Amino acid sequence: MNYLIRNAVAIHAEDNPTARDIRIRDGVITELGRGLVPTAEQPETLIDASGCVIWPGLVNTHHHLAQSIMKGVPAGLNQGLGEWLSSVPYRFWPKVTPELMYHAARLGLYELIRSGATTCADHHYLYHATTSPELEEAVWQAAEELGVRLVLCRGSATETGSHEGMIEHRIEPETIDQVIDRLEATRRKHHQDGPGAMKKLVVAPTSLIHSSTPDGLRAQARWARDHGLKMHSHLLEVEFDEIQAREKYHQSAIDYAEACDWLGPDVWYAHLVHSDPHAIERLAATGTGIAHCPTSNCRLGSGIAPVVDMEKAGVPISLAVDGSASAESGSMLQELNLAWLIHRAAHGPDVTTLEQVLDWGTRGGADLLGLPATGSLAVGRQADLVLYDIDQPRFAGVHSPLMAPLMCGEPVNVKDSFVQGRRILEDGRVTGLDERELTRKVQEGVARMLADA
Repeated sequence: MNYLIRNAVAIHAEDNPTARDIRIRDGVITELGRGLVPTAEQPETLIDASGCVIWPGLVNTHHHLAQSIMKGVPAGLNQGLGEWLSSVPYRFWPKVTPELMYHAARLGLYELIRSGATTCADHHYLYHATTSPELEEAVWQAAEELGVRLVLCRGSATETGSHEGMIEHRIEPETIDQVIDRLEATRRKHHQDGPGAMKKLVVAPTSLIHSSTPDGLRAQARWARDHGLKMHSHLLEVEFDEIQAREKYHQSAIDYAEACDWLGPDVWYAHLVHSDPHAIERLAATGTGIAHCPTSNCRLGSGIAPVVDMEKAGVPISLAVDGSASAESGSMLQELNLAWLIHRAAHGPDVTTLEQVLDWGTRGGADLLGLPATGSLAVGRQADLVLYDIDQPRFAGVHSPLMAPLMCGEPVNVKDSFVQGRRILEDGRVTGLDERELTRKVQEGVARMLADA
């Protein structure tokens, strides 16, 4: 379907900052301007964007959709990462059925859409020696039904190692052969090449330091690069990563990653909170990026990632929600708002700008995920865009309307949202999703999970 969106208050289109209208044909932005009128040559649906500002769709570069059903677990509310992993995600992981995973994924994607996101990189790590492939298929199915771009970062653990959660809950890891064979099956079935793909596969061992072997990491890196796939993992979220790297491998965590072929422009890491100047230098020199997760890092008391220094050094920056078990809002807009504020609190009012943070949450993420046809609004780009309704009391006093959603934060009302020109949210409602049914299914699933646990 073709669309003509008219009369926006403002549009974040860097090459055409005065534009107020957008024309979409065959999933692509074909015109930006003012006073655009319908054409007789092709029928198009008119959308009145009066009272709205239009942004590129937000790009979430690190999520754990399975955790959407693990919010606010009492045992983990005041724990740091190590204890929290055991009390929350690894406690419930063996109890997550494919059906529950499907509803969890729909819930997490629903929350992202309602905050303005159009792309999700899900670090899905619910794999062990006897995992059913249906658990992963549930994630692909949910994303396809809701129309979201999905980058599935296929987690893995090939040894229990120093991973406290796996040890306590006796989770049997996969072999490296199982990991590669299952990756290949997913690649053949789902992965799409190209700068505007709707589905991508990423090689993503859950932890470099705690549950992988050097040979296994090198094997996964080699396989990923042989097939042109990107690579992702957690690193330096807490100081324990550095301690374990030095004890087990007699080198820093970042040097260990490099020794295992896990730095490069095709790699990005979640968190990197405890990056010292040497780590930042190696990240920048190799083009390795970060998924900055400020809410989760605050919630777990992990610290603040030094992304201001990273950006100055040339490290690619993106933003991410992380799992809703440690970032209960599930909102990309909250991540933008907190990223704008938290570094100012630490370093002064001029270290982050609104434009800079919005770039991290859009273009930065799209480029990191290998989706450069998205992430910005320009003629020829794929039509991933969001209409935020700011014609409401809480935005009425804002003097910079284009950045009102970022400055004011949640709650926000997304009027319409498009992915590849498909309308996935219309007049404030996610298309193809019954909110009452979703609520009921999640509540029932959580009750069963608690009873089993």
